[in-house]
Amino acid sequence: MAKKNTNVNLFKLRVILDTEEDVFRDIEIECDSKFEALHGAVLDAFDFEEGEMSSFYMSNDEWEKGLEISLMDMGEEGSMSMANTTLSEMISKPGDKVLYVYDFLRMWIFYIEVMEVKKDKPSTIYPRVALVYGDAPSQDSKEIKDMFGEEGLDEDEELFDDEDVDEFGTEDEMFDEDEFGGSYRYDED
Repeated sequence: MAKKNTNVNLFKLRVILDTEEDVFRDIEIECDSKFEALHGAVLDAFDFEEGEMSSFYMSNDEWEKGLEISLMDMGEEGSMSMANTTLSEMISKPGDKVLYVYDFLRMWIFYIEVMEVKKDKPSTIYPRVALVYGDAPSQDSKEIKDMFGEEGLDEDEELFDDEDVDEFGTEDEMFDEDEFGGSYRYDED
């Protein structure tokens, strides 16, 4: 459970889910919170479960992707992670914008805009959802996209068909025992 600080600044953020229907949440969160806390607050607000890769991107009025703040530390110099980046380091005033991409296969996109910077209310635990508008879709309701942005395979589609195997040769033609310094075998059920 979140701790209660008093007399701290809060961001009131409007978080809009990119769907055909209007769906958004207003989230209030302490300015000195890490992006990791915002990540959890957004998922909770839309009833999504954690467990997928995600990133925040600093944005502009055209909602273009800018500097990335990734879920995990990528170990690259200059990279930022949600665990070590504070909200107030990156946003400060109404109108500041951030994109949040959750689940890189389904590509859930959330548009986040700072609506207000204000003082906390006594005895209120943050982060909190201040306003709910519209019904959030199920996390799994969006089709999985392949790396080219096309919809994924149907359940009954196969990755390779007989023509693909013929193009690459048979199993015996694909491997030469001498190439690997020994023999190989196929485990049969």
